[in-house]
Amino acid sequence: MKFSELDLKPEILRALADMGYQELTPIQEKTFLPVLKGRDVLARAETGSGKTAACGIPLVQMIDPSVNAIQALILVPTRELALQYVDEISKIARFTDVVPFAIFGGFSMEIQKGKLNDRVHILVATPGRLIDFLYNTTSIDLSGVRTLVLDEADEMLKMGFIEDIDWILSCLIHPHQTLFFAATMPDEINRLIRAYLKEPVRVELNKEQIAPESLAHHFQYTGRRDRLHALIEYLETEKVSQAIIFCNSRHHGETLKKELEGKFKSIAYIHGGLEQSRRTSIFERFRQNQITLMVATDVAGRGLDFSHVSHVINYDYPYRLESYTHRTGRTGRMGRSGIAMTFVTDQELEDLKSLL
Repeated sequence: MKFSELDLKPEILRALADMGYQELTPIQEKTFLPVLKGRDVLARAETGSGKTAACGIPLVQMIDPSVNAIQALILVPTRELALQYVDEISKIARFTDVVPFAIFGGFSMEIQKGKLNDRVHILVATPGRLIDFLYNTTSIDLSGVRTLVLDEADEMLKMGFIEDIDWILSCLIHPHQTLFFAATMPDEINRLIRAYLKEPVRVELNKEQIAPESLAHHFQYTGRRDRLHALIEYLETEKVSQAIIFCNSRHHGETLKKELEGKFKSIAYIHGGLEQSRRTSIFERFRQNQITLMVATDVAGRGLDFSHVSHVINYDYPYRLESYTHRTGRTGRMGRSGIAMTFVTDQELEDLKSLL
């Protein structure tokens, strides 16, 4: 189904056309109408399936910009995912008067408070920072919330946010719809579902629908000592518009970045130890195509969502299938083509068999 076939506001259709969005992804097709009808939705979907827009498009459609109130609340586990959401929704809403805003830790509460005291229709928040505001300020009023989104709820469970989520949900005393997204459904997540969702529309994408059809998986055997040379040769001969290069440790990432700087000018490195302002700056430059190569660790790469990444390169072999899936899901997004290249040495041949 094409976006042009939907009964969307002309301003939204114009924005989607500018973003290059033409056809709905499976998750968008299955959730769009239930969301607009005010139904609760329970969806199992991975990153890269288009769920950010699956939430953002109907939210912008439903928001009444003449009402100066937070009408939609989106809870996410990480700062990066919060930034991703507000960036995507800002693009969708660019020709409307709908105002999205994100709050998260590692950034001045005073600056965030100033924006909240102005006008915000869609609030994206990490649980900890939202609770900070609710406890310590009067800047956030949730009485106008009509749609609650919980994204990557299973990740929030892993990170210990489940009690925070319970408390936040108890603050929403007026009727509202709840949109619930998770890749897995452990017992504690099922408890939340039973407690807070009302006869939800259930959406479960199968693996064929989740995995991007346009993502090609390549593997190259190389000796451990020859791996750097193989990577440089690959980057010089392959048509790489933008690539994320994954390493298994901060030390490996730092070493690789220094080695590549001599050959490639447009390169950056992100890891969990970077200050949030620095990470945000790198992400924004990468998003604006000012950086071609971004070396990353798994921890730092969590939640990255850049629609135009042409390649993901596993310089260090990912030993867990979950890591491989997470890394390679950074490319081939929203129907665009992508290549996942993994370098394999002698020590990893047995692990490769289990991956395949």
